[in-house]
Parts: sequence; structure tokens; C-alpha cells
Amino acid sequence: MEEKAPYTTGIDSDALRSPRRIVFITKQTSAKVTGEPPKQLMAFPHLLLREAMILQGLTIVLVLVALVWNAPLEQTANPLLTPNPAKAPWYFLGLQELLHYFPPVVAGILLPGLVVIALVVVPYFEVNIKGESFWALKDRKRLLISAAVLLSLLILLSIYEAWTVILPTVVIAVPFLLAYFSTSESSSPWKYLRSRPLSWWIMTWFISVALTLTVVGTFFRGPGWSWVWPWR
Repeated sequence: MEEKAPYTTGIDSDALRSPRRIVFITKQTSAKVTGEPPKQLMAFPHLLLREAMILQGLTIVLVLVALVWNAPLEQTANPLLTPNPAKAPWYFLGLQELLHYFPPVVAGILLPGLVVIALVVVPYFEVNIKGESFWALKDRKRLLISAAVLLSLLILLSIYEAWTVILPTVVIAVPFLLAYFSTSESSSPWKYLRSRPLSWWIMTWFISVALTLTVVGTFFRGPGWSWVWPWR
């Protein structure tokens, strides 16, 4: 019997039914996608006009803020008098807060580098053509692996007593695991959480940790990087 060819030729644009396709291009054909083009708008004036309006609105808001609040400028820098605490700009306060718990190489190089690499790699880790959520399959093995990873992360953070990272991690981990047990009859918030992919959960955790570290470093750290209440 003739062995069946692993590939079949034909016209098919369904990536789920035919994930592998072979295209033959001859002199009489062209490699173009057929179909009705979607509705399009010209960049000028539609896009540029909207961008100009947003830029003007943002400029007005910044001017009003500058009129109401003074810039947090201090006295002229004195190399003989170092302020306590010496705080970095707000966009680096998250890293400075990490330095309070971890060694400099870990907090300044390894952790930020691993986070950036993870954010780049995660979207390509699993190509999900169907766009299914992380808990769509009700996979118990996936639940156990996720719980083990989260538990290991919390134990590692507890060893270094990094409570400002543990708090947002727990806040995100609890609904992440509980979404597995939600059903189609659950309320709307649980349906929304259950429909989120893994990349959404990781990005939400990353943003939550970054905001928490920045807020704590800005308002809750005093002399010697000790904990202080901002209203005292």
C-alpha cells in the first residue's frame, strides 16, 4: 500500500485544523492573503489630531499641578552632609527597597534581569492558538505545580524577610488559585479571573510588587531606612 503523505495540499486558512501548510507559488500566482480588508483610517488627520489633543490635555494638567504644588526641591547639595535616608528617584525606589532585603548583586542585577527576561520569554513559552485561559482545562497537575511554585517563592522571600514583596504576592496568589475552583455559574469577577491567561497573572504580580516597593520606599522609609508612618 502506498504510504500516506504527512502533508496534504489544499486551500485552508484554519490554523487550528491545519497548523502546517505548504504554499506553492508559480508564475501565475501571488502570495497574498485574500479577504475583505478591515475598516481603515488615515493617520492624518485622524490619528495625529487625537495625539495632538491628548498632548495638549496632558500639558494643561501638568501646568495646573505645577501651579498648585511646588516641586520637591531641596537645598543645594553639600558633599559634607549626606541626607538620611539618601533616597533614589522614585522610579528607582523599588530597587532601593529590594536592597534592604537582598544582597546588592541579587537586588540590583539578578532579580531585575530575571524579571525582564521572564517578561520577554513568557509570551513565547507556549503558543496558544485558541487563546484559552490558564484554568480552562481544569488540570489538577497544573494546579499542584502552580501551588508548589508559589509556596517555594513565599518560603524564599520569608527567609530574607522581604515582607513588602510577600504581601502583594499573597494578594495575587490567593485569587489565582481560587479561580481554579470557580465554575461557569460563579459571579462575574470570578469568571473574569478564570478567563485570564498565565501572562496576565505574571504581569499583574509584577506591577503589584513594583507599586508596593515604590510606595513603601517613598512614604514609609525614614532615617537608616527604618519603617516610619508618613503621618507622624
